[in-house]
Amino acid sequence: MSYYYQSRSNPWDELKRFFQSGNILGRLIIINTALWLLISIFRVFAFLFGVDDQVFSFYTAEYLALPADFSTLIIRPWTLITYMFLHISFFHILFNMLWLYWFGRIFLQYLTSRQLLAVYIWGGIAGGILYILAYNTFPVFGEILPQAKALGASASVMAIVTAISFYMPNYYIHLLFLGRVRILYLALALFVIDFFMIRSSNAGGHIAHIGGFVYGFIYVYYLRKGRDIGEMIRIPWNSLTKPFLKEKKSRFRAAQGGGRPVTDEQYNKEKQKEQEKIDEILEKISKFGYDKLTKEEKEFLFRSSNKNPER
Repeated sequence: MSYYYQSRSNPWDELKRFFQSGNILGRLIIINTALWLLISIFRVFAFLFGVDDQVFSFYTAEYLALPADFSTLIIRPWTLITYMFLHISFFHILFNMLWLYWFGRIFLQYLTSRQLLAVYIWGGIAGGILYILAYNTFPVFGEILPQAKALGASASVMAIVTAISFYMPNYYIHLLFLGRVRILYLALALFVIDFFMIRSSNAGGHIAHIGGFVYGFIYVYYLRKGRDIGEMIRIPWNSLTKPFLKEKKSRFRAAQGGGRPVTDEQYNKEKQKEQEKIDEILEKISKFGYDKLTKEEKEFLFRSSNKNPER
């Protein structure tokens, strides 16, 4: 279970503050969007100069999308990374970035920016590897194997959705027509849909989603055992992420310890403990009713419901 917070500020102001904060979630969205925008601008100029738009899209995908064919992948190994930032269609990037924004915000309530980046990158790699293995294993893909390519952030986003859903299985969100839904059920539903949609025209995309799901699940499984398998992300990406992933002092102050500032990681741990206590109180309400709460429990629930989650 989770809290449902309502912000009184203007949504546009919130977005402005979000992207000005310089956190990794905002930067991932900016990188994806900037690359899509750059490609779209080039497509406009290609049209103006009489170049076939499909030809331009073909060459873009040829060098940035992930090929399923091993012989092509060997000479373009960078595509295992670039494909997860590449979008051609407007609606493709729109829905991917919306999901990344929604679940990335939930992710950062309980885990760190470094972990978010790790899950994004390794989840995308896992999705790409499963896609390649599937296309080189199953006979049904034999005819299209030489031309098959994957692109988009879907596998990375699926990894983030899955990771936070299994990490906080009792977190609720509100969905139109469905009301309050546990994000764990949503992640499981997406997995089932992707499995049965493998028979569709976008089989590669759904297979990559499953790869992202598997990584997100494995990540949280080991995280709960005290091992962060995403720490490997520091080796190839440390120099790139250092400017905006180093520990920063939070604007929040610890509840104890003389009001000293705490780091984002300490804040996230305190937030998790608070959420667990909230879950216990709400579970008690569901079994025995609000009147059975102690005075301290009622005061704690009231204080927590009036907190602003923005960091």
